[in-house]
Amino acid sequence: MAKNFNFNYAFVFYDVNEKRVNKIFKICKKYFHHHQNSVFRGAITPSKLIKLKSELNKIVEGTDFVTIIKLINDSCFDEETLGVNVNNTENLIL
Repeated sequence: MAKNFNFNYAFVFYDVNEKRVNKIFKICKKYFHHHQNSVFRGAITPSKLIKLKSELNKIVEGTDFVTIIKLINDSCFDEETLGVNVNNTENLIL
């Protein structure tokens, strides 16, 4: 029997057709902080996570790739950045 968890933090990674990049970016921006190029992350409620997936499913097509990594909270992982850590990359896609 699978356990049900309330995931409250997530990462979103995407690689989509150029025609849909801005749409995916705008959807993710509503729910998360833009972390780096095609990566978003942040706190999210379980109900908002369902809404996010619904909105993304309406846009994603064919060979598009979107991954959502769900975590219980923001303190159950370790992050290490090597190289340049660009804190504000919002202008790179817009």
